[in-house]
Amino acid sequence: MPELPEVETTKTSLLPLLEQRVQRVEVRQSSLRWPIPENIEKLVGQKLLKLTRRSKYILAEFEHDTMLWHLGMSGSFRLCESNEELRKHDHLIIQFEDIELRYHDPRRFGCILWLDAQSQSKLIDTLGPEPLSENFNAEYLFEKLKNKNVGTKVAIMDNHVVVGVGNIYATESLFNLGIHPAQPASTLSLIQIEKLVLEIKRILKQAIDLGGSTLRDYTNAMGENGYFQQTLLAYGRAGEMCMNCETTLENIKLGQRASVFCPECQPLKKIHLPIKKVATLRGEKS
Repeated sequence: MPELPEVETTKTSLLPLLEQRVQRVEVRQSSLRWPIPENIEKLVGQKLLKLTRRSKYILAEFEHDTMLWHLGMSGSFRLCESNEELRKHDHLIIQFEDIELRYHDPRRFGCILWLDAQSQSKLIDTLGPEPLSENFNAEYLFEKLKNKNVGTKVAIMDNHVVVGVGNIYATESLFNLGIHPAQPASTLSLIQIEKLVLEIKRILKQAIDLGGSTLRDYTNAMGENGYFQQTLLAYGRAGEMCMNCETTLENIKLGQRASVFCPECQPLKKIHLPIKKVATLRGEKS
């Protein structure tokens, strides 16, 4: 699934479309995660004014309407000439003045929607802060995690806590800090959380600089691969040797996600809960 760096890279690669007017819209398959709006043809004649990203959504602001685009599990945008041969899973074509934009999605989990009050409320308003913003800081994250007893990796991948920290980048951040992915989030100290915030920001910035991660078939809208995958130390390396200590990397499942870690470099630290809290967890009266 494209994560924040891949979506940011895709957005940047679409910038050549700015100030161009839509000439034609063709829907070849409307059944995505939600159906492509039947009135999408009202884009014709409108100029694309602005492209921004919120979490893993690309917001495309036209003269009179704004669209919300999400790549889902396997989606991608491609800029090409109008005479280029269509691919099997090209579901949407938006013809601009100089170039054609095609949305390709084999698994059809992405979405092409109008940004209106309903989609704003359902998809945008409940999101946590952007990880590269000043609002995502140690004080904020400490408050969010202090009562969360789920694994730290599950917590930082929760879009209500912070957006866009997907499996790849959560795995690498925790590995670099020596934090076990299943370590209860509430047991992290403020100092650990300060380091975690800085590491998440560093990893995401590096991934964006390298064009994201091409693990299967991800490319930006210009057809260019990402290269962050060449730096991976833990993600996707279960059963291989740890680069730091030569211990075999292990894999566990947390929140339905594979989580690779080094049992030596990322030990699961024992915690001693107060008697009252232990009784509560057991369902006993305190």
